[in-house]
Amino acid sequence: MAQAFKAVKVTDSVHWVGAIDWNVRNFHGYETGRGTTYNAYLVLGDRITLVDTVKRPFAGEMTARIESVIGDLSKIDFIISNHSEMDHSGSLTETMAAAKPDRVFASKMGQKTLAAQFGDALKVEAVEDGATLDLGGAKFTFRETRMLHWPDSMVTYYANDRLLFSQDGFGMHLASSERFNDELPEWLLEREALKYFANILLPFSKVVERALKMVGDLGVPIDVIAPDHGPIWRSKLDWITGLYGEWARQKPAAAAVVAYDSMWESTHKMALAIGEGLSAGGVEMRVRRMGPSHRSDIASDILECGALIVGSPTINNQMFPTIADTLTYVRGLKPQNLLGAAFGSYGWSGEAPDHVAEVLDAMGVELIGEPLKVEYVPQDADLGRCRELGLETARRLVTITA
Repeated sequence: MAQAFKAVKVTDSVHWVGAIDWNVRNFHGYETGRGTTYNAYLVLGDRITLVDTVKRPFAGEMTARIESVIGDLSKIDFIISNHSEMDHSGSLTETMAAAKPDRVFASKMGQKTLAAQFGDALKVEAVEDGATLDLGGAKFTFRETRMLHWPDSMVTYYANDRLLFSQDGFGMHLASSERFNDELPEWLLEREALKYFANILLPFSKVVERALKMVGDLGVPIDVIAPDHGPIWRSKLDWITGLYGEWARQKPAAAAVVAYDSMWESTHKMALAIGEGLSAGGVEMRVRRMGPSHRSDIASDILECGALIVGSPTINNQMFPTIADTLTYVRGLKPQNLLGAAFGSYGWSGEAPDHVAEVLDAMGVELIGEPLKVEYVPQDADLGRCRELGLETARRLVTITA
């Protein structure tokens, strides 16, 4: 009987056997507007190795792709689990039950995490950092990349085809019928790779820098980078690794994002005036109202900006809910090297801009002046102060990015 799902050949001995999730729109609070893929790979040597599995609801799709190559899961001899998060290990137990592999490998922390998730009965061997195994003529080297982005994370180098199984590194949430980077437009790859880095890997920027150095120190040729999400890199490897190095350094740019919400359009008017000042000061500016914009959009903006200016009206003596949500999310991403400011209109008490400033300060943002507050509706003089805040931010940005 003809199968709907087929494997895709990556190299002479590696096939992509993952799954495409066209419909997922939320991943850890990060808006995945273009879906994602859960990548798994079948390595054909004298014996057969499966590298990673897929999210549990997609196990049937992965199984069908594997069967399109080898006919039956029972022919799998080994499984390598580079990352135990459920979108990569969710179907591991049923795959093991069907394949009955001789050995299953993970990092030391991966062994512990898999046991915590699936029970101690799961038989997984821990591999040492830097260890090399010959599995039926297929030579694999394992390197731990702890906190990229879980403690168990590791990457696997497949020497036979000079291929790096990079786990969550160099990936992106992008569902497509194309499997390779050179089949997709560069602007789309950069946009989704940046969004992924900003929302998943940004807190671990120092780890990214160490991992990039570690990959370089391997001293081995790499022709293909095969991540666990998104397209497979078979060209422009220097381009994507270069972008990772750039993003990890978080060097401020001459750009600013104004993130705000408004109840009766007063804080909205203030945001627009601040944006005008930024633009007049010669920096790129983005004005985003939360609600229509998503918290993960702000995370992406921050990676390309040098300033974060946040505005909120006061409701029940607190920040507006969308702003509290955004700041909680962004604070956890631990962005570095930012200028910032707080603003907002109020009617009765006006605590919200102070609360915003407190969060920005706790994030290590260099604040420009005291929170800018306007009672009720901003008048021309108030909007002039808002414009001046934008101009001052622009002046500082131009100075530090020159």
